[in-house]
Amino acid sequence: MQEIQIELPLPFPELSGDQPLLPARMVNEYQYCPRLAYLEWVQGEWAESSDTVQGRYQHRRVDKPSGKLPKPEELEEDDKIHARSITLSSNRLGVIAKLDLIEVEEGTVTPVDYKKGKRPHVARGAYDPERVQLCLQGMLLEEHGYECNEGVLYFAESKERVTIKFDEELRNLTVSAISGMRLIAEGGQIPPPLEDSPKCPRCSLVGICLPDEVNFFRHTESPPRPLAVGREEALPLYVQANKASVRKKGDTLEIAVDDKAVTRARLMEVSQVVVMGNVYITTPTLHELMRREIPITWHSYGGWFLGHSVGVGHKNVELRTAQYQASFDEQVCLNLARGLVRAKILNCRTLLRRNWKTSDDNKTLIGELRRNADQAARVSSIPVLLGVEGNAAAGYFGAFNNLIKQQDDETEFTFDFQTRNRRPPTDPINALLSYAYTLLVKTWTVTLTAVGFDAYRGFYHQPRYGRPALALDMMEPFRPLIAESVVLTAINNGEVRPSDFISAAGSVNLTPDGRKRFIATYERRLSQEITHPLFGYRLSYRRLLELQARLLARFLLGDIIEYPQLITR
Repeated sequence: MQEIQIELPLPFPELSGDQPLLPARMVNEYQYCPRLAYLEWVQGEWAESSDTVQGRYQHRRVDKPSGKLPKPEELEEDDKIHARSITLSSNRLGVIAKLDLIEVEEGTVTPVDYKKGKRPHVARGAYDPERVQLCLQGMLLEEHGYECNEGVLYFAESKERVTIKFDEELRNLTVSAISGMRLIAEGGQIPPPLEDSPKCPRCSLVGICLPDEVNFFRHTESPPRPLAVGREEALPLYVQANKASVRKKGDTLEIAVDDKAVTRARLMEVSQVVVMGNVYITTPTLHELMRREIPITWHSYGGWFLGHSVGVGHKNVELRTAQYQASFDEQVCLNLARGLVRAKILNCRTLLRRNWKTSDDNKTLIGELRRNADQAARVSSIPVLLGVEGNAAAGYFGAFNNLIKQQDDETEFTFDFQTRNRRPPTDPINALLSYAYTLLVKTWTVTLTAVGFDAYRGFYHQPRYGRPALALDMMEPFRPLIAESVVLTAINNGEVRPSDFISAAGSVNLTPDGRKRFIATYERRLSQEITHPLFGYRLSYRRLLELQARLLARFLLGDIIEYPQLITR
């Protein structure tokens, strides 16, 4: 007869020094998925979903403290007490928990934990994560001297109570979960993602964790499920009227000019506030935007990106540490830079092939760009790479006029790469390109900051005061796909006309009305959906930028061995 060895829990040492107490919810998350718990607790990741919003709504009553829990020695046998929102902690267990409800009857205390949804019809009355969290609450009560042998899970949707006995097996499982969570937190190594798990589609952090995408690059041949591409309804709010003001009115933002309200936007539908020129934002509005983690980007009236404001910033120090370490590794920087430039050149080549409008032969240029891309993948240093990129840009922009539809009137758009000057641009096409790049840098800066990066420390572009080097790095493959594509769309569709420009002192800039229409074209491009060339699912460019930023994070943190560049077919 084979003897079965029982796995005994290995308790973690008692907390000391500045080690934080583990919230009971994190122990629940660890039992559900160790990677999810690590992302939330160690890396500070969080994302709302319908489940988290519904759960918070159903906790609104029990989150309001009421009643008082007497000390153990003060309890009488005939006491019947209901105490809500009681916080208990234990250094020995290393945990802290806010108990939704504590019921006291005949000298025994019973924790009641509220859960959304219906009671699951499983053998033990509930799933292990919920049972472990409830048992942890019971163990905390015992640590404080109370008698506690069982707890209750209350399922709000079905209005059912399920009693959970705190037997030896459940207690051992709870101690193992506490110790396991503290162990991975101290170890500083993110657990691997679940494989083809039914838990992932409903997880609020699936777009951050990227389980299928990471497994795809590790060993899986089948394409990922479309988990990270949920539709994003929130959009940027642009305010460019001179001396406009932005005020919070309930759950809306009110934009006023000369103290007269001109429009409103619901806060839940705003992803960021883009301020151009002399615009005033009230302090209560700033506080609310920071509380909701809605960034504000500041621009000059002419559209020059000045910076952005956020709340306390992302908590993922682990990611920024990995970013800084990699940025000092010359080989890592070179590998990333080669991939970025190669992807940019190939995407430029694709844009030329798709949008060529004249009878001039482009086969020689297309072939040259292919050779430039191959050279970029083999260069031995970043200075050499800059030369390859410059040669490709000269050929690409030298043929840019061939992508512009000829105008019927005498006033045509012209483009001369030889005289291109970014500060300031000297012709309408250069003005549009410069402005499109400014918008794209702004978008990438906000996206990278939201993911947890330092947008000012890059790998290809060298750090320089006031320059978001990483944003400039990441936008390289997207210059033709977004910025230059938007310029061509705006011109060829007549959304921006020659009369939308003003010229002064040798510089050319958009008029306010022209800028407004160009911004609309840009935002429409970001909302356009494409099929991801590697994963096979559809997503908007707006979500694609976030996905690429998170894939870079997965690469720097060691989840995947190479950063996958975005190259369109």
